[in-house]
Amino acid sequence: MPHWLARRIVSAAATLLAVLTLVFTAVHLAPGTPFMPRGDRPPLDAAAVARLQARFGLDQPIPVQYGRYLAALAHGELGESFSARRPVAAMLVDAIPNTLLLAGAALAIEFILGLVLSVYQGTHAGSARDRALTQVTLLFYSMPTFWLGLVLLLVFGERLHWLPVGGIVDPAMHASFGAVGRIVDRLRHLLLPALTLGLIGAAATARFERPAVIAATRAEFVQSARAQGVRPHRILWAHVIRNALLPYITLAGLAFPVLLTGAVVVESVFAWPGMGKLAADAIATRDYPVVMAATLLATVMVVVGNLMADCCYAVADPRIRDATA
Repeated sequence: MPHWLARRIVSAAATLLAVLTLVFTAVHLAPGTPFMPRGDRPPLDAAAVARLQARFGLDQPIPVQYGRYLAALAHGELGESFSARRPVAAMLVDAIPNTLLLAGAALAIEFILGLVLSVYQGTHAGSARDRALTQVTLLFYSMPTFWLGLVLLLVFGERLHWLPVGGIVDPAMHASFGAVGRIVDRLRHLLLPALTLGLIGAAATARFERPAVIAATRAEFVQSARAQGVRPHRILWAHVIRNALLPYITLAGLAFPVLLTGAVVVESVFAWPGMGKLAADAIATRDYPVVMAATLLATVMVVVGNLMADCCYAVADPRIRDATA
């Protein structure tokens, strides 16, 4: 197990370095510059642009810039934002809690609703309700994230006025609310973006888990338990769900990249001030340090999530560990 884990950690570090190299090269070769005119901001003269490029090292060749970036990263420095003129680390500290709150709520919706749907469909396989739920989950699974977000925003925000259409709190009223009112206000703003990510994830989870539940219900040990008169709810919890949960471990590891990718779109649609919106704004303004920091953090979360999933899977099923040793 130690050698297997060491190989996985080295592989994860190599993946992280490869992603950083590709993203650094791509953002620096992309059209546009960090200090080009945008919106109503007055354009800078050539001398001012040259001074800023020299200050941030953008007048150096890309390999030199990348070497300096890695050296600074080794000392824990993420740089300074070109547009906000703030330390990037401070900007991430502001954004990360909001993204974790959104991702946590979406994960809860995804796995609880996905598990309930998959167990119901798997134990009622072939019924009319199973076929109807299969079509519904296929619809949500194939639905683009931004489109579902816009539909929820239009229906529940613009038409029915049940929920806020954007932001993380009501800036005009939040300070006047009591403790309970602030929590309710935060939850009302959280519901639509969390549903956007969670519903699509729940549909994917149900579609992946349904075959595992069906296979477990038809296994010999389940048939034997039924023949012995074991109560149905005990068979369901102790045999069917327990044996159908292995794919959940893989799904949990894969959920992070899907959520982070979707968060970029969802946070932009709902003006949710998290990492996704921060990264999208940074890409639009060519704010290289923020783009690289967001990429680094997202990649670390994805790599660590998959590494944890591999470890859980190897512990749950030693054959996986032996096959990849």
